[in-house]
Amino acid sequence: MGPHSRVRLHPLNRRADGTEWIVGRRESRTFVALPPEGVAVLDLLVEGLSVGAAQARLAAGAAPGEEPDVVEFVRDLLALGFVAEVDGQPAGSGLPAAPASLPGLRPERLGFLLHPSLPWIPVALVGTAVAVLLARPELTPTYRDLLWSPYGTLVVVSGLVVGWSVVLLHELAHLAVARAAGVPGRIGFGTRLQFLVVQTDISGIELAPRRHRLTAYLAGIAVNLSIASVAVLLLALTSPSSAGHRFLAATVLWAGLPLAFQCMVFMRTDVYFVLQDLTGCRDLYGDGRAHARHLARRLLRRETAERDPSRVLPAGERRAVRIYGLVLVLGTTACLGAFAAFTLPAEVRLVVVAWGRLSGGGSALDVSDGVLTLAAFAAVHIIWLVTRWRDHRTRRAETNRRNASDA
Repeated sequence: MGPHSRVRLHPLNRRADGTEWIVGRRESRTFVALPPEGVAVLDLLVEGLSVGAAQARLAAGAAPGEEPDVVEFVRDLLALGFVAEVDGQPAGSGLPAAPASLPGLRPERLGFLLHPSLPWIPVALVGTAVAVLLARPELTPTYRDLLWSPYGTLVVVSGLVVGWSVVLLHELAHLAVARAAGVPGRIGFGTRLQFLVVQTDISGIELAPRRHRLTAYLAGIAVNLSIASVAVLLLALTSPSSAGHRFLAATVLWAGLPLAFQCMVFMRTDVYFVLQDLTGCRDLYGDGRAHARHLARRLLRRETAERDPSRVLPAGERRAVRIYGLVLVLGTTACLGAFAAFTLPAEVRLVVVAWGRLSGGGSALDVSDGVLTLAAFAAVHIIWLVTRWRDHRTRRAETNRRNASDA
């Protein structure tokens, strides 16, 4: 690929964002921010100009010393998978995106999810539930309500069924709103530090209007709050001594407690994406981590000539990145510290006890408990490891592909 080459681009979508443009392919879920000059190059290439002709056209209106390097720019487009052909020869189309989840959900059937009045439904539910709890504070659930039945098996099974149902509805809300905005979306497993999570990839929502983006980011939280609020309203209608009342109180907690995780913005939760959008940051997590690493290197080496990577950002974005970098370090440290101090010892103790029951020649009930405990423990950790390795392999393949394209 050189100045005389002609390239054909894949269909690209774009959206103006301040002084830049968000450009990308929905098929591969790859999106970048480009300056107006980059978009001008795209338009010239679509017109059929060669790479050299496009550079000459732009250089004619550029100030001396600011002529664009269109050849290098097109190589970057190749690395991103935006180029379909070079001189009539197929080009690499980038890493294929995983197929969308629930393809039967059609955007034209879900348009009502983007109606401006829809967010007022969960707002009204939450407001009514709060008013009920203020009027009748005895309805406020406590941790004891999680043990809503005297039968432990029933408590565990109901917690799993309701808890996972809430999780799936949470992710389905993200998927449905994104699909309404024309974004395919995919639900799958992911990792956040030591946590195994269910997540929804809605890459491409960056091209939607801000109201649609925020609706997609907050849809899952709205579902949790709506479920908890409806349960509170039903609590007010049931007898406090009934099993149904106790089950509803537990449901409030099963739906509400996961929202504490969403506040851990250092793990790129739903609230993180809202903050990133409202602060106008391109990559709040990546830039915040780069800034934190720079400060750590300065602290460890005491002197370094390396420039703070956040200095190239606009003032408002730079301020947000530096604050987030501090939150990232403190939050990650606290989370890993809690894992080392509490979760890890508890898991080790759980495995030791289960193994003792399995190998101690106890009753059939003890052996069954040991087998089930170890099987459940192994299943969760195997899924975590496989997911972690898959994400690492994807990132490594993407890096290798870009390095090969640059070479």
